[in-house]
Amino acid sequence: MAKDKDEAVEAPEEETTEQAEDAAADEAQAEAPAAAEPAPAAPPQQPVQVQVDDVGVTCSYANFCRVTGSPEELIVDFALNPQPMGVPNNPIKIDERIVMNFYTAKRLLAALQMSIQRHEAVFGVLETNIQKRINPQQ
Repeated sequence: MAKDKDEAVEAPEEETTEQAEDAAADEAQAEAPAAAEPAPAAPPQQPVQVQVDDVGVTCSYANFCRVTGSPEELIVDFALNPQPMGVPNNPIKIDERIVMNFYTAKRLLAALQMSIQRHEAVFGVLETNIQKRINPQQ
């Protein structure tokens, strides 16, 4: 896996906070009766600011990912597949393994979905089938 100490990717904390606030507002609107009087406005919630120490962090690139797990944990392996087309001749060497609980995995899923949706809104749909990217007529 290629590593670059100068590059670091930080997940924006406000995305998950904004998503939680939007979901809470949607739930509140769905639960409120249609004929009820509007309740007094509650003070807006302040986004939680989490401090992150990224001194000494390394950045890795992966074009291969394998997800396995147990009833309690999710295991995500990342690697660099030197032969992305077809079946590799040699075993793929796993470089990074992340183990997390399912609650963290679900928050990661939501953050990744939001990021992909924003990217596709600007740059277009990402085609994950490599054959369709190579031959778009299929």
